[in-house]
Amino acid sequence: MTSGRPAPQIDQDMPRPTSRSERIDAIDMLRGIALFGVLAINLVFEFRVSIFEEFLARQPVSTIDRAVAAFLMFAIDMKAFAVFSLLFGVGLAIQFGRLAESGRRLQLLVRRLVVLLAIGLLHLCLIWNGDILTEYALAGLIVLPFLSGPRWLLALSALASLALYLAMQVFPPAGLFPSLASIRHDVAEANHIYATGGFTEVLAFRLREIALILPLHVYVFPRTIGLFLLGAFTWRTGILQNPRLRPLFWIAAAGIGLGAALILPNAGGLIADGRMGALASPLGTILLALGYAAAIIAIANLEIGRALLGWAAPLGRMAFTNYLAQSLIFGWIFYGYGLGMFGRLGVAEALAIGVAVYVGLAMFSIWWLRRYRYGPVEWLWRTLMYGVAQPMSGLTPCRGNMARPDHAP
Repeated sequence: MTSGRPAPQIDQDMPRPTSRSERIDAIDMLRGIALFGVLAINLVFEFRVSIFEEFLARQPVSTIDRAVAAFLMFAIDMKAFAVFSLLFGVGLAIQFGRLAESGRRLQLLVRRLVVLLAIGLLHLCLIWNGDILTEYALAGLIVLPFLSGPRWLLALSALASLALYLAMQVFPPAGLFPSLASIRHDVAEANHIYATGGFTEVLAFRLREIALILPLHVYVFPRTIGLFLLGAFTWRTGILQNPRLRPLFWIAAAGIGLGAALILPNAGGLIADGRMGALASPLGTILLALGYAAAIIAIANLEIGRALLGWAAPLGRMAFTNYLAQSLIFGWIFYGYGLGMFGRLGVAEALAIGVAVYVGLAMFSIWWLRRYRYGPVEWLWRTLMYGVAQPMSGLTPCRGNMARPDHAP
């Protein structure tokens, strides 16, 4: 990338990605912070042990591990993924709007999502079957037609999708989840194969395990669609382009306050079992995610907030690269073809490793973006979307008729 060859000539009328100077830093900061939540949950509950371990209701042995696990579950778990879903919807809306003058808008956006789907499937099969990219690509293809509609349609569709998701929590579809016996069998196999197997053995088991994991995606798929639509609606309101701090802080206070009021009593057993108990946690999770997102966006638009959170922006700009990188790193640490630490670390120990990896990714992102326009996977994604190699080296923003894509996967 630094060979000195001249950059490829690009038609100035061709829609192209966002230049660095045109990005909204607050969105990148939010994505970079949310990436830590995704990393922490994936590491502690899906790389360290079997993804199905939590269904067996086994508690960590040490007090510190129980405390850390409880904090991650109640404060971060599905909230970080919900923030990512919101931001993906924001990105789709940005892309859709900025391609408005292109006669190839639909073709480019479909191609963008198909490329994401292909990368997601490779990640799912070859690296880690906890992949979220495949689900995002499929949900994006469903959401795409709604972007042509008015703002009220986005809002109504988002509410309908989220209502369907919440209804599925109260009235779970019969036969959706695998049986407890099959979960126990899978966990026992995972404890042996992931910890000691070579790459071929791990790969074969990973592919077999997808059939058990698929229902988990089906269960949250309406929420993903709903949050995509809500993110697109949020962008259309203009609150991210021209942030008003007082409304953002009110949304943050309401979301965090109401979300915590639903989740904490339910976690402590104060909310009775039954329909109310089944509804409290998933609804609280959505509200907490909205509150977290509003709070970070508001803080990032303060001068002191930009100074405090600016380190997260490079992580957010390279979120696609960093997401795949963490899978490669954790796979090597925990699986038998690497260090074989699967099932051997406590929650706190694993999280400490995750913090170190996150800091390393942050430093790498800062170093890389001082030299190149995009992260390596972001460059590949954009190149395949537009059908022409994007300029990688050099920091001067592109000029011309730009149609800017979203800020990350």
